[in-house]
Amino acid sequence: MKKLLPLLALSLPLSATTFEANVELPQLDVAEYHAPYLAMWVQSSDRKTIKNLALWYDHDKAKGKGQEWLKDLRQWWRRSGRGLDMPAAADAFTGATKTSGSYQLSFDSAKLGLTDLPAGEYKFYIEAVREVGGREVLSVPFTLPADKALTLTLQGKSELGQVSLTVKP
Repeated sequence: MKKLLPLLALSLPLSATTFEANVELPQLDVAEYHAPYLAMWVQSSDRKTIKNLALWYDHDKAKGKGQEWLKDLRQWWRRSGRGLDMPAAADAFTGATKTSGSYQLSFDSAKLGLTDLPAGEYKFYIEAVREVGGREVLSVPFTLPADKALTLTLQGKSELGQVSLTVKP
């Protein structure tokens, strides 16, 4: 019986897990500043399970022109973006681009399907790209389920400042 308990625990959904992120977009000293397009997602180690957390883009551009530039978020686009029906459900994970500053995000685990994640190894990714600017991707591994609150902190070099993801059981 003791040998079965860990297997049963691994198959339980992570319904109590919550995800929160803090994202800093640095003030850049450039002649022509454009707010970045940004994507955040969680991906399993085998790259089969992908859950989008946030997508910031200009969805108000005339005739959907803002969607045309989503493919510049290259890594996100290849993993998840090109398979989505656009415009993506605005109430689920999309939002407008943001200018420099610090932003706190709290994710609705049920709405984003995060409660369906099985126990295992994952990576948190964040990618930012700007028109007439650069591109940056950061990632960090973590394990679910989390026994206690875990905060993962990353430091960007160009398009992103400090980024942290907190996973709470």
